[in-house]
Parts: sequence; C-alpha cells; structure tokens
Amino acid sequence: MARTTLLAVSTLFTAGALAVGCTRPPAAPPPQPSVSLPDDPHSFSRPREVAVSHLGLDLVVDFGTRTLTGTARLELDRHGEARELVLDTRDLEITGVTRDDGQVASFQLGDEKPFLGRPLTIELAPATKAVTVAYRTSPGAAALQWLEPAQTSGPHPFLFTQSQAALARTWIPLQDTPAVRFTYDAQITVPPELVAVMSAENAQTKSPDGRYRFRMTERVPSYLMALGVGDLEFRPLGDRSGVYAEPAVVEKAAWEFADTEKLIVAAEKLYGPYRWGRYDLLVLPPSFPFGGMENPRLTFATPTILAGDRSLVALVAHELAHSWSGNLVTNATWNDFWLNEGFTTYAERRIMEEVFGRDYADMLAVIGWGDLETGLAELPPEDTHLRLNLAGRDPDDSSSDIPYEKGALFLTHLERAAGRERFDPFLNRYFTEHAFQSMTTDSFLAYLDRELLAPAGLTREGLGIAAWIDGPGLPADAPRPMSAAFARVDAELARWRSGAAAASLETKAWTTHEWVHFLRGLPKDAASPRLTELDSAFGLSERGNKEVLFAWLLAAERAGFAGVQPAVERFLTSLGRRKFLMPLYAELAKTPAGKARALAIYRQARPTYHPVAVASVDGLLGWQN
Repeated sequence: MARTTLLAVSTLFTAGALAVGCTRPPAAPPPQPSVSLPDDPHSFSRPREVAVSHLGLDLVVDFGTRTLTGTARLELDRHGEARELVLDTRDLEITGVTRDDGQVASFQLGDEKPFLGRPLTIELAPATKAVTVAYRTSPGAAALQWLEPAQTSGPHPFLFTQSQAALARTWIPLQDTPAVRFTYDAQITVPPELVAVMSAENAQTKSPDGRYRFRMTERVPSYLMALGVGDLEFRPLGDRSGVYAEPAVVEKAAWEFADTEKLIVAAEKLYGPYRWGRYDLLVLPPSFPFGGMENPRLTFATPTILAGDRSLVALVAHELAHSWSGNLVTNATWNDFWLNEGFTTYAERRIMEEVFGRDYADMLAVIGWGDLETGLAELPPEDTHLRLNLAGRDPDDSSSDIPYEKGALFLTHLERAAGRERFDPFLNRYFTEHAFQSMTTDSFLAYLDRELLAPAGLTREGLGIAAWIDGPGLPADAPRPMSAAFARVDAELARWRSGAAAASLETKAWTTHEWVHFLRGLPKDAASPRLTELDSAFGLSERGNKEVLFAWLLAAERAGFAGVQPAVERFLTSLGRRKFLMPLYAELAKTPAGKARALAIYRQARPTYHPVAVASVDGLLGWQN
C-alpha cells in the first residue's frame, strides 16, 4: 500500500476479461502453510477451528441509499469438532444465515469493540461445509466511499473500497485477518450506465444490464478484497496490462503508464514469474486516501501520480512489487507489517535500478531516508521497531515510514553482508517457496538463518539483527544511501541560500525527485521576498506535479510565507491523499492562527475526504462537529 510519505506509493493494476458466468473457479490446491496460524489481535475469527476457503458474493450497489445489499456464501475448511464459525463484522446489518443443507442457522452478534466491530458467531451442523449470510452495509461503512458526480471527473457517481488494514469487515462478513487466504467469485449489480471492477478477473467493456461477474482463482487475504464502480473506460498498455479510468482521465493515464510492461519484465527478472495473470490499474477520483493500493489484478491509484511527464513511475514499481511481497507472501498479522512494506520498498528500488539505472534508485533511497528521519523523530520508541505490538490499537497504526524505510534498509544491510550474488537468489526463493502463504517475523527469521546466513557464514548476532527487528530507531551501522544527483542539487541550493538569484539556478534537467530534494532543503527561516522570487521564477504554486507542489507548500508554510495561503487552501480542498493532508494540516496547526486556518479549510473539505483520511485529520485537529 502506498503510505503517507513521498514516493512510496504507486502502481499498476490488473484485470482480465470476463463478463459471463459466475461459475465456481477451479479448485485451488490446498494451502501449504509454512507456519501455523498465529493469534491475530485484530480479528475475532478462530481459523484454527474453522477457516474460510472460498467466498461467493452477490451484491447490489445502491447509490441512492449508499448501501451494498446481498449475500456472502462462505465455504469452510473445518478442523476438529468445532461447531461454530466466527466472522468479523463492523456496522453490518445481518438479515439471515442459512447452511448448505438449506436450513436456517442460528447466529449472534457480539459486543462492539473499537476498531474491530462485532463478532458474528454462526452455529454449524456436523456436516456443514458452507453458510450463506444475507446482509446490508451501513451508509457510513468505513471501507466505502460514495462520491457524488461533482466529486468525479464526469456526470456520474463513483464508489470505491479500501479494505486495508481491517476494513473489509465493513462491507463483507468474513475472517478479516491476513493469516486467512481464500479464493472468491462475485456477481455485482450496478446502474447500467456504470462499470464495476474488482481485484479479480474483469471485463474490459460495459455490460448492458449492469451485471458483472468476477473470479479470483488464487487465494488472497481479506484486505485485498476491492471493488470500484464508476463511469470507466479501459485502455491496454500491453498484452497483460491496462488501465481503467473515467473518460476524462483515461488517455492521460494510459500515456503516463506506458512503461508498465518494462517494469513487469524487470520485476520478473529479479523475483520470478508474475503469478496473477494481468496487471491493470484503476485511477480513482482525487479523494482516494493513499497513493496506491496493491489489490491483485487491479491496483487502485490516486490521480496525483499523473504528473504528465512519467516522472512518478516509482509509484508503479512499488505497487507492482507488492505482487511478490504482500500479495504473494503476506504478513500474517499487522504486527508483521514490515514483511509487506519493507520488502516492497526494497524491491521497488531494485526494479527502478534495473529499468532506469542506479542514480535514479539512489535518489529514491535518499528521499526515503529523509522520510525515515522524520518518522523516527515523531514516533514513540516502541513504534520504531520493525516487529510491533498493536494489541488494543487500530491496526492502521502499523502504517508509518518505519516498516517501509527501516524495513528496506534492513534488507539492504543483509544484501551488503551476503552480497547480491547470494541475496538476490535468496529473495527469489523466498517468494517462490512461500507463494500464497502468510508469514510471521519469526518464520522469516528462521528461513533467513537456514537459507542465507548459515550458507554465507553469517549469524544474527554478528549482523545485529535483534536491534533491527525489536530495537528502537536505527542501528549505528545502518547503510545510509547517497546520491550523486542530489549532491549537484545541494550545490545549487547552497548557491541560492548564499544569495544567488533563483533564475540563475541550473534546474532545467531536474526530475521530480531533484525538485523535491531541493524544496525539502529550503531553510525554515527563509525570507518572504526570497520565497516570492523562487515562486515567480519556477511557478511552484501552480505546479501540476503534486509531489513538487506539496513539497513547496510544506516548505513555504514552515517558513511562514503567506504568499502560498491561497494555494494551500486549493490543494487541501482538491484531493484527499493522506500523505499530503497530514503534514500540511500538522504544520498549520502549530500556531493558534494556523490552526484556525486549518479548521476553516477542513470544515469545507471534510465531506469530500475518505473515512480513513477523516479519522486521521479529525484526531490531528481535535475536530468537533
């Protein structure tokens, strides 16, 4: 998943053509877990007793009531003598449950718990192999964002889901833990003028009757369940990739993502065959709270990565890398989130190095180091460990720069100790041997010992691995990245700080990343006339590239430059990406006058933000209705 920091999100997306026959997919081979199912503090389910193996959805999308209504059929793997199935739900209206013998099953909803919702306990008969739950979602379901036409690029409404971390339970009753993987099929009925797509095999053309059928034949965890509904068109990018977007956006998106196939080929060279069929993307409206979400076959992406110059393809590489780290081999609980994002951030940069060269990858790593330094300064020490303890907390608390950047640095540390000639084959084997499984930190470390460290004559103690996994901050020997390109940028920044005119700076060949590095280096006490000159010379407040614009607005606000106030208001009311919202609102809130500005802007923008973003900004600003 794209995080709340700079260039770590991204994406490409995937869908196959299929618009007929909601047939049961071919039986997948039984899972071969390398570890026993762990206790998940964020799920009521008891999968060691009964586990969901297949999900069949039949849902009607109603924009008028902002609800999904229908059924979820759950096929079960039963172990021992368990007579109950426990599912996770949150804000769902359960209207009935039947067993596969046609009999009504008794059920009970337990007490509500913060972040977790309510357990749904269903009584099973001795021979029960499946149950069907009839239900309706709440208009305020946290995973669903319903957009009015005014919030989209055209005359039609839009719906999209965001299931990570534990929000799938707000639109499907299921075992909402990454330790449980299942196949699924679905029939989704939408208004006939709209198109439905899912994290599954998809149609590439509009269905006249508004009914769309999907199937996912590989086992996926619940957080990768995804649905998008809108006025969508499809454009191919290659034989196995393409992009969905609203008509006003689709051509721009197709041009922006033209290098998708190159990235897929590079990733396969490093980590083995792409295992998900197609890799398509869906460009969402601006309120999407993340940069990207790696839903298999159909990654969701923010339109803020459409820079018009193909400069943000690192975002694509990140979400593509999730096709191996995260989607293929998944963290078993959110305490192990670094196993998803640390591996993905490392793999993203290796893919970018393969396609665009070492200098490009070095720039990304240096930017990531800056993000990590900010995260380390802002978080309590216990939240800077790689392995977390999130019991009793929102599982979204796992999402910071720590699992991404500290995790990637840890893998770089291992790579340097063992050498790429050993580390690359090791990582390839890791993905291959644990495909379609969930892993804990302990199970990874055991595999690391056996398959990399011992053959290379290395030990955990010698590499200080305990300090990386269960220690705060960064070990003293953490490999700090360097960038020759940024050294040249730093020279230009030094010239400007010493009084050189902005127009004299050598910036013509700068990429997005060089601009971001320059703007992050602006002094907090920069005088307003100098910032006015800089803005005038380079049109920073009017930049269409959202990464550059954000870096400028944040730097200017930190310097107290009033000239950006109109641009800040436009920016915060035009998009909902959390990585942009949180730092800007936090900066504004540092003074009483700034907080008053922030609240005034937020009052206007809040109805357009996704519930995930709303929850974050509400807490930051102490929002009171």
